[in-house]
Amino acid sequence: MKVADLTTDELKELIGKIIEEKFRELIDPDIGLELREDFVQALEFSIASRERIPFEDVKKKLGLN
Repeated sequence: MKVADLTTDELKELIGKIIEEKFRELIDPDIGLELREDFVQALEFSIASRERIPFEDVKKKLGLN
């Protein structure tokens, strides 16, 4: 199908969808990507762990005092 074959309303809808898609990409460039299985497993392991690092320690480590 060619753009010339679209009605005005169909063209407006197509342009709207394209603009919306581009905004999503700008806001979240990772949209639509999947997490690697090893990363998911590492997250699950971390969540299950009882070990926690105090927020103040994290700030110090990152130089955000």
